[in-house]
Amino acid sequence: MSIKEVSSVAPASTIQAKGLPVWKLLAFTMAGFLAIMTETMPAGLLSQIGQGLGVSEALAGQLVTLYALGSVLAAIPVIAATRSWNRRPLFLVAIGGLLVFNSITALSSHYGLTLAARFVAGMSAGVIWGLLAGYARRLVPPPLQGRALAVAGVGQPIALAIGVPLGTWLGMLFDWRGVFWIMSVLALLLFAWVRLGVPDFVGQSAKQRLPVRRIVALPGIRPVLLALFAWILGHNILYTYIAPFLTSVGLGQRVDVVLLLFGVASILGIWITGLRVDRWLRILTLLSLAVFALAALLLGLAGGSPAVVLIGIAAWGLTFGGAPTLLQTSLADTAGDAADVAQSMLVTVFNLAVAGGGMAGGLLLERLGPASLPWALVTLALLALAVVWSAKAHGFRPGHRLAAA
Repeated sequence: MSIKEVSSVAPASTIQAKGLPVWKLLAFTMAGFLAIMTETMPAGLLSQIGQGLGVSEALAGQLVTLYALGSVLAAIPVIAATRSWNRRPLFLVAIGGLLVFNSITALSSHYGLTLAARFVAGMSAGVIWGLLAGYARRLVPPPLQGRALAVAGVGQPIALAIGVPLGTWLGMLFDWRGVFWIMSVLALLLFAWVRLGVPDFVGQSAKQRLPVRRIVALPGIRPVLLALFAWILGHNILYTYIAPFLTSVGLGQRVDVVLLLFGVASILGIWITGLRVDRWLRILTLLSLAVFALAALLLGLAGGSPAVVLIGIAAWGLTFGGAPTLLQTSLADTAGDAADVAQSMLVTVFNLAVAGGGMAGGLLLERLGPASLPWALVTLALLALAVVWSAKAHGFRPGHRLAAA
């Protein structure tokens, strides 16, 4: 498999491919994996981090919060401001940000400096997420763009499934600073991989750049973002509080096994999505949300049956694994040349939904108990399903996605 490049900076028209440039796409897989791992792994190291910085575990947990906040605040303005940049240099700056600020985190003994480093690392991750979908799609011709995005996105569910337990395990082998050094080494390797193995693309000219407000107003953008918010909010309401929910149904001692099942099912889901997303984008999105609602219903009606709970968890993971690919593909198709800025909006809405899921789930857990969590998922899944169903003309169009794009 080869990609012809007429210069070191390749306009989209030079990309001719008969298959997927897997090695190049795996650099984006690694970037997504590294960004998520850097965000989630401190959750498994809170005790060590707290002791190392002389703060409580609750304050150590703000390392996760500041990283997410950096992603939310940076994604749209930074991506919008750098649309004229060539894509590879911007991507390298973002990866370099993870390298530098993970290293500062590993070296720092001052809590305030550590929080600042985590915030800027989160900004770097926000730029990575804003670039990833549009950049990966430009590596392949339109008939393969959905599949390319599935390959580039597989690092996300893997990192979500193993980030916390892997951080905990590495913390046992080294200490928490050693874990951050490992993240820095991975960022350095990825920097070299992208610089040497991924082609560059020109940014947008002044004539191509639409104001952000006009991009938001494009037909189909808002339905995709609303479906995204409802889907991710529902997911995080339960995922954030999966331990107390499993305890309530008699599986409190098997949280690791259940999360592994969810992760394996998610990877299977993204594989299935990657095979069919270019032909069945709308059908797959509707089917995923319908099965997601059914899985939540099973969890709500499980009545303490471990078998029913495990079936529900597996179905949940299967449908959620492909969600980022489905939503990113829909948004990129809808936004056209404004795909990078639209993807930065996706990053912002995604992180707001993650934060909202934590807050809403906490309120439900405190006031109504863990049994209420699946029913929130059912409601939000049905809301997202209704949004997708109604967005037939723009956003989630029927038929082969190339015929509609």
